[in-house]
Amino acid sequence: MEKIKIAIADDNRELVGLMKDYLNLQPNMEVVNVAYNGKTCIEMLKSEEIDILLLDIIMPYLDGIAVLDAIKENDKLQGIDVIMLSAFGQESIMSQAADYGASYFIMKPFETDRLVVQINHIMNKRSNTPDEPEVKPTREDIITNMVKDIGIPPHLKGYSYLKEAVSLVLEQPGFLNKITKELYPGIATKFDTTPSRVERSIRHAIEQAWTRHETVDHISEIFGYSVAHLESKPTNSEFIAMVADSLQVENQEKREKSH
Repeated sequence: MEKIKIAIADDNRELVGLMKDYLNLQPNMEVVNVAYNGKTCIEMLKSEEIDILLLDIIMPYLDGIAVLDAIKENDKLQGIDVIMLSAFGQESIMSQAADYGASYFIMKPFETDRLVVQINHIMNKRSNTPDEPEVKPTREDIITNMVKDIGIPPHLKGYSYLKEAVSLVLEQPGFLNKITKELYPGIATKFDTTPSRVERSIRHAIEQAWTRHETVDHISEIFGYSVAHLESKPTNSEFIAMVADSLQVENQEKREKSH
């Protein structure tokens, strides 16, 4: 089996070492080279045959955006899929990275198994071969797909905060009754921000999603039940509950079909 060729560009040498060691343990993956700044990253891309690039946004000499620009301008590098890594969630930077062709964003800190899931997902989509073993989606994958279907842009801070909120509510539904006292503070701690910013960012993300859909019927189709009873855009807690409920119903239906 031909291995997926991966390159890593990040100025955090310890993190690069951890990612390299973990990915090389995967039977279908191989880290072929690493770079610790944007300039050497571009040189590396030109000299190596690479499928996936794990690219940090903030690096010396040339940042991740400049590397994306170089990839975009070089026809020979067009086949490289880029997963952006960042400890910062500035919407303007992430939006710019998406415009330059970044495939996915992963916020630091992250679990290394998330990288494996995303890399396999990218390569499965690229090959589109039915005989490839299907990667069983994780809870995070399922939540991500739902949030994307709703129409929330991945570059918004509220995108990551909302996914985390739904995940926590699925684990502990009681969080919905403690949204300001426990849910927002917990998310804020993980992403090194404040509860008020978490609340505002989720609200902004919901507003973006609602304005993207022209009719309530389309929103109802995504959630699997009518939302016509809502007189206006749902509150944060209503929206989080709607997403969580929809995922629970979908999961229950899959269980019933499997029996």
